[in-house]
Amino acid sequence: MRLATPGFSRFEQARQFNVTYAGGEANVSSALAYWGHETAHVTRFPDSPIGRAAAQYLATHGVDTSHIVYGGPRMAVYFLETGAALRGSQIVYDRANSSLATIDPTEINWDDILKDAKWFHWAGITPALSQGAADALLNGIKTARKYGLTVSGDIFYRANLWKYGKKPSEILPELTAGTDIVIANRENILEIFGIEGNDFVESSVNLQKAFPQVSKVVDTKRTSLSASHNLLRALMWNGKELLETEDIDINPIIDRVGGGDAFIAGLIHGLISFNDDQKALEFGVAASALKHTIEGDALISTVAEVEAIRQGETSGRIKR
Repeated sequence: MRLATPGFSRFEQARQFNVTYAGGEANVSSALAYWGHETAHVTRFPDSPIGRAAAQYLATHGVDTSHIVYGGPRMAVYFLETGAALRGSQIVYDRANSSLATIDPTEINWDDILKDAKWFHWAGITPALSQGAADALLNGIKTARKYGLTVSGDIFYRANLWKYGKKPSEILPELTAGTDIVIANRENILEIFGIEGNDFVESSVNLQKAFPQVSKVVDTKRTSLSASHNLLRALMWNGKELLETEDIDINPIIDRVGGGDAFIAGLIHGLISFNDDQKALEFGVAASALKHTIEGDALISTVAEVEAIRQGETSGRIKR
């Protein structure tokens, strides 16, 4: 559950919060659903009105919620204070002992869920929550491999969430070993895997040597002129060459949270829909840029809207 202060007010000023529901993998699923893909979100929510509200929220975005299991004590929460100009945004997590953090891996029947699927996506926050969540995810990746799915993993993580005695370097390598497309930067690759590189390409090449399953390494580069004005581009090492996009100028930013998930959704859509890594990368960064203009974590858009941005239409003219 995302609880955001109204407008640009600070936590100390807030007397009410705007409620939406979010999550890395859920945000990817919802964006892809808007673009016509059949998507499902797998998680564990509390068996309560709040848990059902979260599932209903995902369903309104076109996401299949039939694989969600129910149980556990509470919904995970994060609080958002949106920054502006020279004041950055702040996020405070409250995820301890949440329903997902207390999951028993046997609650998820991955064979039933993935036997007819094509793609499996995971995010690095999930295994940060608990050993149970990490084990459930690992089971999902192994099952995805068994059925020949493409697996993508956003290994960016939040260090302050790892509270159960394990470090990212102890958990993420085994998950990455079963992943085809990794979203990571040079610093992540060094910190998590101890793999060095003088630049993104060298780090990516060395990552692929350590994890032969990885076929592509992808990253975004943000130039922050202020909290309200960013430049965004993306790059990919596809095992043969470095691909890169032009910067997209985003000003003003309405809500940047979920921008990385929108990028991944756009990249997945592009890789599925186009036989062109460069075009897929451009579609991803265009999707992320568009998300910065939309309040909430979810990217609500059409393919045509993203494609227009990819082709350079950023004037914001009224559509009549």
